[in-house]
Amino acid sequence: MTASDWLGLAGQTCVVTGAAGGIGRETCLELVRHGARVAALDLHADGLQGTVAAARELGGEARAVVCDISDADAVTAAEVTVREALGPCDVLVNNAGLVRGAPIADISITEWQFVLDVNLTGAMLCAQAFGRAMRERGAGAIVHTASICGSQPLAFAGSYSPSKSALLMFSRQLAAEWAPDCVRSNVVSPGLVRTPMTEETYRRPGFAEARAEAVPLGRVAGPAEMTGAIVFLASDRAAYITGQEITVDGGLSQTLMSTVPR
Repeated sequence: MTASDWLGLAGQTCVVTGAAGGIGRETCLELVRHGARVAALDLHADGLQGTVAAARELGGEARAVVCDISDADAVTAAEVTVREALGPCDVLVNNAGLVRGAPIADISITEWQFVLDVNLTGAMLCAQAFGRAMRERGAGAIVHTASICGSQPLAFAGSYSPSKSALLMFSRQLAAEWAPDCVRSNVVSPGLVRTPMTEETYRRPGFAEARAEAVPLGRVAGPAEMTGAIVFLASDRAAYITGQEITVDGGLSQTLMSTVPR
């Protein structure tokens, strides 16, 4: 058995949302390294082209699909495009997400709903569309990218934490409902990750150093460090794992009691 087929992903069609950069792009590349065919979904066409080009440089088969995952019709059309180009979906990585900073006292319903539409409803729409073939076939895996903010509230960030908390429960409900169809649903919850979405913040003087100091492992993660858990949960090696969450945060979520005076 070669390294590329150890996970049993060779020849499988894998759909990754939020694939124009960051964790989504790195997940696409890691799936390609293991022999999967990848459909990269995102709203940002330029970023998608970069992802697909990088995947093809690795010798992989990849297709860019511009899609607004909060739009049910767009997701339905994307599923048809993927199926016709690469075959029915075997693995869905619900990675697309965003944050909009706002205190609860002041947030508008539009801002509140916008984040929920992408982070939660978008995941549901993609699960419905791409999961249909999995359920009919009696095999498949869905991995959702949540956040430690789903269990630890991120203040002044609008509906971001509520959306990620709901995504955790959505995955568990999906696992329960679709287990008879042999479709698994699990979550990877990243901690502090330096991505294109957060890069501007990390460029503030001293910010990256302060955040690294807060993490027990002493550093902020890069996007590629999330892909091991994602690809494992997507693979046959996790065939008896469903309804679970893997937190990938360098130990950050275990530090609460360390902040309490003793």
